[in-house]
Amino acid sequence: QVQLVESGGGLVQAGGSLRLSCAASGRTSSIYRMGWFRQAPGKEREFVAAITWSSGRTYYADSVKDRFTSSRDNAGNTMYLQMSSLKPEDTAVYYCAAARSLGMHSLEGTYDYWGQGTQVTVSS
Repeated sequence: QVQLVESGGGLVQAGGSLRLSCAASGRTSSIYRMGWFRQAPGKEREFVAAITWSSGRTYYADSVKDRFTSSRDNAGNTMYLQMSSLKPEDTAVYYCAAARSLGMHSLEGTYDYWGQGTQVTVSS
């Protein structure tokens, strides 16, 4: 089992920045890929970004490309999401997830473990 805990959410004005963290514990050696998803009120959860744990290769949704950056600290078993130029439409609960095997990085079903989420609110 892998446990995931997100932190770093909060309230920020449009144009501002936030950095989310996702700390992994447990059988972290089984992690192949980690990802960020978000769910806005009344909407389905959507893919935001992902990172392959060993290589550090990253993937982004078009809506956040060039504004968000995903990174990881293998030694600390922590994944980060640096969010810049935030917009009100980025307001959502942000979840981190971990996958044990290869799969489509943008599909929820390919992830085995999920955190509880952290709220990000961007005011206009």
